[in-house]
Amino acid sequence: MFEQVIGQHDIQQRLMQLVSEERLPHAIMLCGPQGAGKMALAIDFAKVLLTANGQKPSAMVDKLEHPDLHFTYPTIKLPSMSAEHKPVSDDFATQWHELLMAGPYFTMTDWLEQMGGENQQAIITAGESDALLRKLSLKSSQGGYKVSIIWLPERMNIECANKILKLLEEPPSQTIFIMVCEEPEKLLETIRSRVQRIDVRRIDNDSICQALKERRGLSDDIAQRISRMANGSWRQAMELLTTDTENELFLDLFQALMRLAYQRKVKELKQWSEQLASMGRERQKRFLTYFLRLVRENFMYNFQQEEICYMSQREEDFARNFARFINEANILPITELIDRNIRDIGQNANAKIVFFDMALQMIVLLIQK
Repeated sequence: MFEQVIGQHDIQQRLMQLVSEERLPHAIMLCGPQGAGKMALAIDFAKVLLTANGQKPSAMVDKLEHPDLHFTYPTIKLPSMSAEHKPVSDDFATQWHELLMAGPYFTMTDWLEQMGGENQQAIITAGESDALLRKLSLKSSQGGYKVSIIWLPERMNIECANKILKLLEEPPSQTIFIMVCEEPEKLLETIRSRVQRIDVRRIDNDSICQALKERRGLSDDIAQRISRMANGSWRQAMELLTTDTENELFLDLFQALMRLAYQRKVKELKQWSEQLASMGRERQKRFLTYFLRLVRENFMYNFQQEEICYMSQREEDFARNFARFINEANILPITELIDRNIRDIGQNANAKIVFFDMALQMIVLLIQK
């Protein structure tokens, strides 16, 4: 029970209590940051529900092939699809199952790569809500619960969201919805009001450390360092165990921006912004998120408290000379700038303009003291 989940014992207990006390709502929404284990909790809880009422665990449950378990997730439009076709989860069922069986701690980046659409923005279409309604209108094949897991419901388009709302208002018999959400504020208020929200916090360092030692055979020293750098994310802990070439690229871009901004080399900054603009929007958002983290880490580095710094060795080597430029006068304006850019890129703003403006503003922000 909850074998895949790292930590989160309080959430596990709360979910089991809902079952034992027969207070199980028809819709639950697990909300929290990436890598905290929301999908792991959702899948393992679905297994509990599918084996309730005296049903024995089966290979179908273990392999996530139970006929009463349904997954909904963002998809992309492939070139091979017709113009009128609205992509649905079933179009990518094989790829999704392969991703799930590799482990429940994955990201949208992983999923896009699995689908073969790294430069696209995945959404849940209205066609998906129609397909889900058809599936859930059937009787349970095993006589127990039907479980619908919706991954990243905030990526539903408005037509889909309204249809899902109707499903939540009049749920099919014996159906439990489990939503796995990272940005609940993007959901319709009417949807949020019809689910029982459970907030999943970042995983505590001790649980990550223990899992690294038990599941990966790491020494205590290495496990402790990685658990601190993981910042409550099991996924990030796994990435730290391997060479993360994207983070290396992001660090190079971060260093280049700061040096060029300090030297006020506008022509080179324009070239820098064009390089970023040539990347896909999902990668651009990942860079901005990385940028935001590194700015905050450099600010904390100034306090010379090792236990609150979460940087790789190469990041720390750069921070040794750079961190003094991130201070009380500019940390908030820089943070607000990057948050705004993440929003703008997500809304399909012109990337060249966004990143060149960001580069020019960094010239001014770096000299604030």
